[in-house]
Amino acid sequence: MKNILKITSMLAISALTFACGSGQQKEEAATVQEESPAKAESNDGFIKIFDGESLNGWDGDATYWRVENGAIVGEITEETKLERNHFIIYQGGQPADFEFKAEFKITEAGNSGVNYRSEPVEGLAHALKGYQADIDGKNNYTGQNYEERKRTTLAYIGQQTKINPQEKEGDLRANVEKNAWLGLEVVQELGDRAEMRKVVKSNDWNEIRIVAKGNRLKHYINGTLMSDVTDEDPANSTSEGYLGMQVHVGPPMQVAYRNIYLKNL
Repeated sequence: MKNILKITSMLAISALTFACGSGQQKEEAATVQEESPAKAESNDGFIKIFDGESLNGWDGDATYWRVENGAIVGEITEETKLERNHFIIYQGGQPADFEFKAEFKITEAGNSGVNYRSEPVEGLAHALKGYQADIDGKNNYTGQNYEERKRTTLAYIGQQTKINPQEKEGDLRANVEKNAWLGLEVVQELGDRAEMRKVVKSNDWNEIRIVAKGNRLKHYINGTLMSDVTDEDPANSTSEGYLGMQVHVGPPMQVAYRNIYLKNL
């Protein structure tokens, strides 16, 4: 009888231990299952390329670039006026097909932009040439496609364009007129330019998104497609290159970028 009671007691303890352990495992598994989808959904394939605290992974002249209040800040003062445009350049690769998104805020006198698929300028530190999603404080150009140090304007605000090659003799400037590439062909208008400019908030935070896939380049501001370029100029187009943000020659200004993300397509 004592043996039966002992065996029964041991079985009960084992069952209780198994139940508790099983319950704990289920609880831990449930926690993992609850956290994983949320994490995946929040990233959506994007990688954060600015940590919000330092310029690790970026290369820029400290005279003009710093981190402040969780943002990369570019500033020109009366004492630090520029003789040429300067960039802070992402060192984590040379994206080809990608989606980029960030928030920016710029002062009224400011002139900036996000360069991509760009190359360094020989002999000049922190200089890039290539495609640029333009940004300015007066909101004359924000969202257009301007090619820095190359073919100049490829699409104004509100334009879907096709870029055709030009064959005038001489350098690239021989094919530029009124600061626009002569091969710029307007496919269609995306909307009323005056109305489109109203989506940009002055001296406040705005979202910029760039989608570059193959030879098609789209610029969005606060969810509105501002310009759409299909580049069919093989001699001058680029399929990959450096990414960077600009401070432009001009009066004292400040621009800030935060929540900077990149997704390879």
